[in-house]
This record gives sequence, C-alpha cells and structure tokens, in this order.
Amino acid sequence: MTQEQINQLVQINADKIGAEFIETIRERLLNADEGVAQAAFANLKSPTTMLIISILLGSYGIDRFMLGDTGLGVAKLLTCGGCGIWTIIDWFSVSDKTKKYNAQKILSSI
Repeated sequence: MTQEQINQLVQINADKIGAEFIETIRERLLNADEGVAQAAFANLKSPTTMLIISILLGSYGIDRFMLGDTGLGVAKLLTCGGCGIWTIIDWFSVSDKTKKYNAQKILSSI
C-alpha cells in the first residue's frame, strides 16, 4: 500500500482505534496487500455504539460478550452487573476497551 492510502485508511477509522496502536498499524500496513488491509478494517465496532449497548444492556454482560470477554460476560450476567457497580465502571471504560479490541483485530488480520 502507498503511504497516502495508509493515511486515508487510518484517518477514516481513527476514532475506532486506540491512539497508542496507530503507529504499529501504519508500519504493518506498509507491507500489507490493499485487499487484506481493507478486510482488516471492515466490521470495526463503534465505541459510541458500544457505550449505548453498555448503558442499556450492560447489566446482562452483553457489552463484554460483544468484545470477546465471554468469561467476564457470564460473570457479569450472573451477578447482575456486579450489583450494578461493575456496570457503572464499564460505562467509563467500554470506549477504551472497544478501541483496543478493534486495534487487536486489525493487527491480527494484517
């Protein structure tokens, strides 16, 4: 991929990726095929959507299930979100967790 294509792809998805991962992703994209890179950025989760899901369905652990934390999702489901405390904590951390999940998904695909 060219540097211009990489910049454009990263800029479009910058709000869905943690800032600490952007340089690593740029370096890996230099050696990646354009089709592979486009596929890696497909179906990223929106941090805003995950926050809404966490607010509405967080006590059932749905936000954890969607981010691949199955064990914590089950624990959160069985404890009703840790009696609500765990749910409230996740409201403040789900955006960062979503960005980290997206970055790891991209890095594993490239």
